[in-house]
Amino acid sequence: MSTNEQGEPFGGWLLKQTGRDDWIGTLAKQAKSDPRFSRATTPDELRKRLQEAGAEGDSFEALDDAEVEWLSA
Repeated sequence: MSTNEQGEPFGGWLLKQTGRDDWIGTLAKQAKSDPRFSRATTPDELRKRLQEAGAEGDSFEALDDAEVEWLSA
């Protein structure tokens, strides 16, 4: 499991972002509603799941932005 400098896994960080009114908030809400999503999910694992689900480019951009924020948190 990968973590940021604060020792927080990506999935756990993302779930805390559900109150945001931006693309990351939307991604967080989608993750929260997915029963297979876990606090230990890595950005690469989520990227793979989005590809398998046929997600559009906006979802990948949101994930990229979320990963950058998570790493700098």
